[in-house]
Amino acid sequence: MTGERMNRQDQFFYPNKMGNILLRALKELLGRETMDLVMREGGIGDLLDDPPPNDFTKGYPFRGVSGITAGLENVYGTDGGRQKAIELGHLSFMRGIFDFDPMLGIIDMPRRLMPLSMKIRLGMDIFGVVFNRFSDQIVKVSEDDAHYLWIITRCPVCWQRKVTGPACQLATGILQEALSWVSNGRQFHVEQTSCLAAGDLDCTIAITKQPLD
Repeated sequence: MTGERMNRQDQFFYPNKMGNILLRALKELLGRETMDLVMREGGIGDLLDDPPPNDFTKGYPFRGVSGITAGLENVYGTDGGRQKAIELGHLSFMRGIFDFDPMLGIIDMPRRLMPLSMKIRLGMDIFGVVFNRFSDQIVKVSEDDAHYLWIITRCPVCWQRKVTGPACQLATGILQEALSWVSNGRQFHVEQTSCLAAGDLDCTIAITKQPLD
């Protein structure tokens, strides 16, 4: 992103590559006309004509992520917009995993012979490293007796939003698709239990250790 297009709010960033993946997935999900509407409704119309290059420079602002989630809710309503955000998360993961694999070497993870619990925890740890290393998002992976916990303490998905309940469905969708991919199609219950935008100390997403199927 060129310097003159940056907003004074733009202090934290995704790498351009992540922004590029997200916008390509958004266009695939909605079509260009509705994508443009969503971004304008989310207050990020200034980013429409300046798509990020496909590189690892930290240049796609957090507001460009939260603006998409806000715009989806404005266009489709709260429930409909959050469902669209989950679908966007699914698409974004599948479009992005191949872009990042040359550095991570994990494309064969679903076929690796190891216990499912080990595979899931290893996958979450690796995905956490991706966000912590390449973006300004801060993620910690933890667990309790029944759940794996994806804890975001600096969250682009709800950045500078004020909401009354969990609003990081985009992150939930990414995790759902990542877990399904790692486990060869198994499904897990994935639920956000706290949200910075709702006044909580972090954005926590809890994943059941046992698959649903």
